[in-house]
Amino acid sequence: MNTTIVSAPRRRYMSSPRLATSLLFLMNGFIMGSWAPKIPVFAERLRLSEAALGLMILVFGVGSIMAMPFTGVLIARYGATPVVKAVAVAFIPTLLLLTLAGSVALAVPAIFLFGALMAAMDVSMNGNAVAVETAERRAIMSSCHGFWSLGGLAGASIGGFLIAHVGSLGHTLIVTAIASVLLAVAFPKILADAPEESARREKIRLPRSPLPWLIGIMALFSMIPEGAVLDWSAIYLRDELGGTLISAGFGFAAFQLTMTVMRFAGDHVRDRFGAVMTVRFCAAFSIFGLLCAGLAPNLTVVIIGFAITGIGISNLVPVAFSAAGNLPGLQPGIGLSVTTMLGYSGILAAPSLIGFIAEHIGFAPIFTALSLLHVIVFLMAPLARYAERDHRS
Repeated sequence: MNTTIVSAPRRRYMSSPRLATSLLFLMNGFIMGSWAPKIPVFAERLRLSEAALGLMILVFGVGSIMAMPFTGVLIARYGATPVVKAVAVAFIPTLLLLTLAGSVALAVPAIFLFGALMAAMDVSMNGNAVAVETAERRAIMSSCHGFWSLGGLAGASIGGFLIAHVGSLGHTLIVTAIASVLLAVAFPKILADAPEESARREKIRLPRSPLPWLIGIMALFSMIPEGAVLDWSAIYLRDELGGTLISAGFGFAAFQLTMTVMRFAGDHVRDRFGAVMTVRFCAAFSIFGLLCAGLAPNLTVVIIGFAITGIGISNLVPVAFSAAGNLPGLQPGIGLSVTTMLGYSGILAAPSLIGFIAEHIGFAPIFTALSLLHVIVFLMAPLARYAERDHRS
């Protein structure tokens, strides 16, 4: 991928391309975080049962998974810049479409489109982040994901307040306006990139090399525990450990807080110790945190365990995405699409299976067992060396 190499690769300030990429992650996370408090309103408006709502969320997941490989093909053909610009513009009004959908027949294509454009933007903005890393010869992926987490926290935090005071439509209009401003600031600063002419003529196919699939598995095993904490930590704390409604939310809050903070620190850690050691460090922390969460005798220790897990999970996926975008002999869009498709399937599909198993054995042994996935990630850490390609001066 052709990029303009920055003459001073170790700049201390945030360059315009890096700012633009960070704002793209912030915008995407903000819209996704804003969707979370709208789900009960969405279900109530359409009179959806829990099963029907589950099917709607499945449609969202199907749209996401289907869009990822298609986006990879577009990036391989045209570069990440035109793709991320187009899908970011298209993504902004999708929350409005969901808010205005007055029937199931309209809501199904709206939520499919929402999932598809969210995923397309995810793949393309990660591709743009890889291009900026290459151009500036330093790691930025972890902080970009930190901006995504920050956007998600902001969207989820103000969502309930705005819905209560200005209504669902008013909330959506405010979110859409904020997202539009973020994109307007980022749009002219997005790093211009284009594939090599030989890549344009090359036939696009699924990679035959095992490397992107192996890194995708590393991302998958990294993200399954993340999805488990996201969807089941509150129920685990309330139903199995006797926590109150307030304390039940502390587990995920602690996890999200430490993960966000460590993502902003992750680039410096990776530049200092290298991608392989960063993955080993993070996997070890996550193993310890998940064991604490699953084996601890009381609520406080479990919450501390989730906080430690957040430190561990924070930089596993960003490093995997950087590695996927820098695989030798493979166009970045294809490697990223494989990794994101496998990785996000862990968040989209695994929590349902976890809930089914938990009905029979409870959540404590599940969180304990999930630590084994990060033992595998620890052993796969040498694959992270591809994240360091072209990043060292």
